[in-house]
Amino acid sequence: MPHVIVKLWPGKSDDQKRLLADAITRDVTGILGYGDDAVSVGFEEVASADWTEQVFKPDILGKWDQLAKEPGYGPRPGQARS
Repeated sequence: MPHVIVKLWPGKSDDQKRLLADAITRDVTGILGYGDDAVSVGFEEVASADWTEQVFKPDILGKWDQLAKEPGYGPRPGQARS
């Protein structure tokens, strides 16, 4: 029962979110073989000013070894900040 949480900055339309949720659901069902009813997708809007503390540090840096796709921004674990 995959549940996918998408954290993003505010400002995307409900239509954009629906299209993304549909695409995620389509890929999860196609790749993992789950039925459509087994997948849920949620969105959490995080203000850009809060991104580092609420998302980058806990979910990206703090779970670096669990990332399937690394971001192209910010420091890497063990890397000094400039």
